[in-house]
Amino acid sequence: MATRTMIETPARSAHSAAHARPGALATWLFAVAALVALMVTIGGITRLTESGLSIVEWKPLAGTLPPLSATAWAAEFDAYKTSSQYQIANHGMTLAQFQGIYWWEYAHRLLGRVIGLAFALPLAWFAVRRAIPRGLGPRLVGLLALGGMQGVIGWWMVASGLVNRTDVAHERLAVHLFTALTLFAAILWTALDLRAAVRPRLRIAVPRAAAPRAWIMPLFALLALQLVLGAFTAGLHAGHASDTWPLMTGALVPALAPLAGWWNDPFTVQFAHRTTAYAVAAFALLAAWRMHRAGAGPRAIALGGAVLVQFALGVLTIVWHVPIALAAMHQAGAVLLLASLVVLAHWSTRRA
Repeated sequence: MATRTMIETPARSAHSAAHARPGALATWLFAVAALVALMVTIGGITRLTESGLSIVEWKPLAGTLPPLSATAWAAEFDAYKTSSQYQIANHGMTLAQFQGIYWWEYAHRLLGRVIGLAFALPLAWFAVRRAIPRGLGPRLVGLLALGGMQGVIGWWMVASGLVNRTDVAHERLAVHLFTALTLFAAILWTALDLRAAVRPRLRIAVPRAAAPRAWIMPLFALLALQLVLGAFTAGLHAGHASDTWPLMTGALVPALAPLAGWWNDPFTVQFAHRTTAYAVAAFALLAAWRMHRAGAGPRAIALGGAVLVQFALGVLTIVWHVPIALAAMHQAGAVLLLASLVVLAHWSTRRA
């Protein structure tokens, strides 16, 4: 993420000067990134309400419309009754209760389709108008492909929970969430590249030590690990494994599962998630302090504030027994933390 990717500015070629519209492209990508952030949040609510298995078929086109009649609702409900989740956990559920979980999964899938169109149609328009700066096209097509892959990954995840399970495999949930957040970060980084191309490049002679970059990749890697652990926590309902903080079963380091297979033990997964949170918070605050001294200003403050809010939300989610609203805020906070990290890292790479 810290590697600088050059985008050809209007001054670099006559073609770009005549046609390229980096400002419009940046605005479009910022809007798409916001939709992806909303998608991640709704995905979190879908998991928390155990709604993800309510639609047992993947119909990319035919599934765009929800059931519109009593007959259609009955058919959808009958299809759900074939799932293990219904037969094991929700047997006897009423149609009204089914509709309550159906709408979350439907909203999640519908928003995925909206994001696809919001990316593909403007991309095609910009391409026809030759408004894409030279060299940027392959990256945008790659982002579109990654977004399309998310649909496939999403169904791969859902399919894991349809037979002999009442929920999806937490490993597949982690892949789905991590890919979504990677897409979000890549879109946001590209939008920042484009916005920077609109403005005159900063050529201030700043010593490298005043705009450090060595922190970027380690912090991204640490946050990536924490996001995966967060997905494991959600997938295993590990937030319920312990409702005390900072101790677990009265100890800072409680008895944990063996190293082999630890990722399947809810108690151990929660311990790993909360322990990694300490490292993320400390590292992010240190990076924010150093970057504030280097002149990053509000960008550094945003990173520090985001990690503190996210840490507090995590603690409250555990001690208040994982209420859906608070847990959804915690997932949204993860997106906000990632966004603040991307913005600060991007600024650092352009100033160093």
